[in-house]
Amino acid sequence: MAKHIGIVACSAEGAALCYRTICAEGTVVMGRHAHPEISMHTHPLSEYMRFIYEDDWNGIAELMLDSAGKLARMGAELLICPDNTIHQVFELMLQRSPLPWLHIAEEVAAEAKRKDYRKLALLGTKYLMEGPVYPPKLAAQEIDFKIPEAEERRRINEIIFDELVCGKFLPESRSYFVNVIRRFKDGGCDAVILGCTEIPLLIAPEDSPLPVLDSTRLLARAALRKACL
Repeated sequence: MAKHIGIVACSAEGAALCYRTICAEGTVVMGRHAHPEISMHTHPLSEYMRFIYEDDWNGIAELMLDSAGKLARMGAELLICPDNTIHQVFELMLQRSPLPWLHIAEEVAAEAKRKDYRKLALLGTKYLMEGPVYPPKLAAQEIDFKIPEAEERRRINEIIFDELVCGKFLPESRSYFVNVIRRFKDGGCDAVILGCTEIPLLIAPEDSPLPVLDSTRLLARAALRKACL
């Protein structure tokens, strides 16, 4: 019997994509209409953002742990969080977690290594692009990475929080992302990390000038594999 997956959600669109991916791709592993049991809990995004704006990462860890505890009581056996930014508190939170977790950046880095990518572009919120989530995971796989320029980071962050997390996927924003990715391709990157779980809803593989590492779906697939071991 497959393990019960718990999803600690933060923003709705990315969490929904993760959930749908597990359900849809579960049929390949488990048979027609089958997938592991899944439970999800999320505090309002506004609560997470309040702590982020206050630079209170301990507060974020407490929200994640609260969700983890509720999911454990619901019967979950392993946990994932389809949000790259709040993985900043992963190690702090893990020490007190009632259940084991998969780490989104570890799954992305492992896939990049498997595909022999050597230099990646990293897109996400400004907190993610400028933060500590991906550097050690990519370094462990001996993979280099680049982030956008300051103005590009500002605009990407704005698109994420004003549009993508609200379910708005505008053609002009897609064009902006494509142009940023094209610049990284010209600069020698061989793939791009879609390091916000909503970006894959805006940029499909066929839109991107570079191969994409879709953090949302990679995490979902890793959870599915782990659940079915």
